[in-house]
Parts: sequence; structure tokens; C-alpha cells
Amino acid sequence: MPSSTTPPTPTAIDPALVAGMGAAIEAAATVRRWTSPNPWVGAALLDAAGTVIATGATEPPGGRHAEIVAFDAAGDMTEGATLCTTLEPCCHHGRTPPCTDRIIAAGVSTVVIGVLDPDPLVAGAGVAALEAAGIEVIVGVEAEAVDQQLAPYLHHRRTGRPWVVAKLASTLDGATAAADGTSQWITGPEARADGHRIRAESDAICVGAGTVRADDPSLTVRHTDGRDPRRVVLGAVPAGALVRPCLEWRPERDGTLGDLLEQLGDDGVLQLMVEGGAATLAAFHDADLVDEYVVYLAPALLGGAGGTPSLAGTPAASIDDLWRGRLGSVDRLGDDVRVVVHPRKDP
Repeated sequence: MPSSTTPPTPTAIDPALVAGMGAAIEAAATVRRWTSPNPWVGAALLDAAGTVIATGATEPPGGRHAEIVAFDAAGDMTEGATLCTTLEPCCHHGRTPPCTDRIIAAGVSTVVIGVLDPDPLVAGAGVAALEAAGIEVIVGVEAEAVDQQLAPYLHHRRTGRPWVVAKLASTLDGATAAADGTSQWITGPEARADGHRIRAESDAICVGAGTVRADDPSLTVRHTDGRDPRRVVLGAVPAGALVRPCLEWRPERDGTLGDLLEQLGDDGVLQLMVEGGAATLAAFHDADLVDEYVVYLAPALLGGAGGTPSLAGTPAASIDDLWRGRLGSVDRLGDDVRVVVHPRKDP
């Protein structure tokens, strides 16, 4: 079987291991909104026939990690089993003991890992501990899917900054508000609920002071289950605004948006959602700080040039100057369409 230093090729992977990792990915998805600043990890235990006998997912901070949840569910069926886990198991004492100790004690024969953990406290040491105990380790099964699922965590550990999601909602001709400033509601209830899902998955949410003055938003999670994100406002916040308590970030006093991301990253923010308005979105976009654009398009046309565009700032001078991203996904939500785009990563 492939070693831990060389991810297996698709043709070399046992289909049972792919299915097991799929079960682990599904388990991780159920806790996405609750585990941060810990990663939302999933695990699955397979018996000798490749049948899933137990799954687990990381609990909220201070709780059990995914592997331990799976072991507790499996009881005495762990001897000789195969463990599939989306992220390299930890090997250090944090809020909980090292997962590698429990894995070794459980008597599993093989550990299958989606991606290695870039956290300096792990970073291959988890694999080394397992291999030193005589456990076979396979790395890279369903790595692309796990990379996507854990993108904010992996990005934070590699850069020290949160993953930045820019959320936009507009008509087909790019307007986010009418000439009189009205903007509720361009999109339908399904798209709005999905926007609140992103809020619930984010550790912090950022808007501009102009949006606070115009709309007095609370920026809390509604229409879905999840925790309210920390609230960040670029500029001064009026007394009594619903967004309080919040972090008021004034660039002229506090530093650049990059400095803001550094501070939020130091505070354990893995994902920052930037929700508006057009000038704030443009500031993050122009500074090349956005990792993911989520655009909700309504089947509507404002017409003319009197509306507010999704992004403020100076338009591209020519077609050659267009910002072009990489399409992630396109999904229908009720009568609207959600388009996810990532910046191009040119070699």
C-alpha cells in the first residue's frame, strides 16, 4: 500500500477506504458550525470487511475529537479496525490528550488520513507517532474534498489569517440597491437562509460603518442554527446601534485591512465573512484579501445606471483589465442562483 510520504493514486485506493473517508467527511459536515477554533474533523471506523462500524465528529471546544467519538461509539470493536480521519490526528496535549495515544491503544491496524495538519504542533508528527507504533498510515484519500471542507482551518494554520468570504447579492445586471437606496429584498428566502448559514460558519462578520448607519443590522444568525459571529465594523459605530458590542476598526487609527486580519487570526478567527456594503467589499477585493466570493444572483433587472453596484471603486479600464476568478460551484436556491468563485492561483 502507498506510504504516508506519497499520496496514493486513485487507482491504488481500496474503494472501501474511499467510502470510509466519505463517511468521515459527512460526519464532519454535521459539526461545521460548532467546533471553531478547532477544526471540524470527521472519522469513521471500518471492520476487516470494510464496513463502517462507527463514525464520529469533533465536539465543541473542550470536547472530544472526532477519532475519540468514533472509538467510544465502537466500544470493543476497534482491535484490527481501520480508522479513516479527515485530518492528521493530533499528537500533543491541548484541551484534550493526544489522539495518537488513544489510536495506538485501540489496536487499529491502519489509519487513513485525508490531509496532513499544517499546525506546527502536528505537521507530520502525528503520522510519525502512529508509524513508530507499527500502524500502517495512508495519506491523501479524498484529499481534494477534505481540502475544500477544511479550507478555512488549513488557511489559518498556514498564514495566521482567517479565510475571507465575500458575500454579494445582486440583480442580473449587477445592482445591489435601487436609486433610492432600497435593497430588501433582492434575493428570496432560500438565498437569505444560505447567507445566514455562512454567518453561522464564520467566526466574525465585517461590514462598513455606512451600512450600519443605513440599515442598523444586528448581524446575528437567523433562519438557521448556529452561533452568532463576532461583529467587526470598518469605521465609527453610532451609539445604540444594534451591531454593538463590536470591534470598531478605523484604518487611519488601527492599521490596514491586512493588520485587521492578523489581529483576528491571533484571536482565533478562522473565517471572516465580509457582507457589505459595496465600498467595504471593494476594499477587501482591491487589497487581494478575499479567498472566496459567494454571489447570489436574483432573476431581476434594475436597468439604467442609477443603482448601487455590488463593488464600488474604479471600474476596469478595458476588457483586458478584468479581474477573473476560478469557478467553484453554481447552485440554484429557490428562484435565485448561488455562484462561488475563488481567485485564480497562477503558477
